[in-house]
Amino acid sequence: MATTVREVERKFDVDDSFRLPDLSGIAGIASVDSPDEHELSATYFDTADLRLLGHKVTLRRRTGGTDAGWHLKQPATDGERTEVRLPLGRSTTTPPRSLRTGVEVHLRGAPVAPVLRLATRRTLHRLRDAQGLVLAEISDDLVTATDLTPTDPQAVTVTAWREIEVELVEGRPGLLRTVGKALRKAGASASGSGSKAARALGVPPAPLAPPPLPEGSAAALVLAELAGEVAALHCWDPLARADAPDAIHQMRVTVRRLRSTLATFRPVFDREVTEPLRAELAWLGGVLGAARDAEVIQERLIAAARSEPPELLLGPVIGRLRTTLSGQRRTAMAGVRAELSGPRYFALLDALDRLVAEPPLGERATHAATAVLRRRVRSAWDRVRSAAGAVPETGDGRDLALHDLRKAAKRARYAAELAERVYGRPARRFGKLMKSVQTLLGEHQDTVVTRAVLRELGVQAHLAGENGFSFGRMHGLAEAAADQAERELPAVWAAASAPEARRWLA
Repeated sequence: MATTVREVERKFDVDDSFRLPDLSGIAGIASVDSPDEHELSATYFDTADLRLLGHKVTLRRRTGGTDAGWHLKQPATDGERTEVRLPLGRSTTTPPRSLRTGVEVHLRGAPVAPVLRLATRRTLHRLRDAQGLVLAEISDDLVTATDLTPTDPQAVTVTAWREIEVELVEGRPGLLRTVGKALRKAGASASGSGSKAARALGVPPAPLAPPPLPEGSAAALVLAELAGEVAALHCWDPLARADAPDAIHQMRVTVRRLRSTLATFRPVFDREVTEPLRAELAWLGGVLGAARDAEVIQERLIAAARSEPPELLLGPVIGRLRTTLSGQRRTAMAGVRAELSGPRYFALLDALDRLVAEPPLGERATHAATAVLRRRVRSAWDRVRSAAGAVPETGDGRDLALHDLRKAAKRARYAAELAERVYGRPARRFGKLMKSVQTLLGEHQDTVVTRAVLRELGVQAHLAGENGFSFGRMHGLAEAAADQAERELPAVWAAASAPEARRWLA
């Protein structure tokens, strides 16, 4: 069974003459245990071009010490690292499938093989408080690294060094600063490498590194936004594959933001490059949308059924909901996992990387961000106003037109949120107004989808000889919720379309 730990540590370079200072009595440290010695052996796996190391990811198999097993370390959103651990198992040359899945967004089908072997003689010191709680561990490591990447066996290189690691256990983050200060005073220096593997093999060029662009230009601002969105896509990918809570939703939102940013700021980039990208992002959004919609419908309808008075639930309503919708969700998730491991998705990831690293600049790329942002947000607003004017008063097309208005408002919101970096409060207020329209119409659209599902469930119940009353009642409640959203829409729209909200766009 996998275990996940949070790794909060600092590394220091030291020479052979370094002596660990007495740390007892500082920063709440009451005692330092007698040292434990361990012999560690680790084999690191990566692609031929070291793309995992390039993304600050390490995948290894380690024996010895207190945590022998397969380890996958990845950056966390707060700048620290997470480590997933699995037992050693039988295989010594093939990483567990679940760990590979966690980094497939970087591997993209490429094979992994041993690239480095580390032999470490570790002297471990545990720092305790007055109650005996372990606050941190200090590892004094003598490391010997063997580079396994050269194709010529005679070219294999061996390097050796000594380093100190300070890792928090139960202590507060401030302890790292205090202990680090004491180590530097004793002659240590902050390490220039994030990991032993990076030090031994060298760090490949950083991925997703935008080229230098004129400061204050539209391209510089929009490209920074795109780079952040692509990085977020990388972060959500393994969580979505694992069906972690809210991961499919957040990955889908990231895809929508990418697509919306490319659409809103078309003049900044070459459309011959960005339009095919938008089409592929639409495909990926559809793949994720099937799973997300199934998730939302399942949660919404089961919650609605449970809130009903027991006497109004006629027949196995919750059972049918759970069986039918869970099956649809499993099918949708199987589709997500299959597509996220397929060549089309990998090609999209490659194209997004190229977009950020080698942006195809358009005619307005070097224009001032202030002018371009204002024009593009104004254009996004024109789309919202046009969509609002196209909503019929009644008829079958009204629901679809309201959905189009929602999508236009969402694009305008995303554009305003980017413009907020330049225009501040007016852009933020406008973005919030667009979000209010988007949110209300999102609730309306949810009822459109759930009503269609409820009708189908009612038909299924009838054909199975069950009473379809409860599904009909829930359909009526969803219709009432849609009517309520439409009653609230005029007031929300009046606020969102008020001229004073757009004075900054003049």
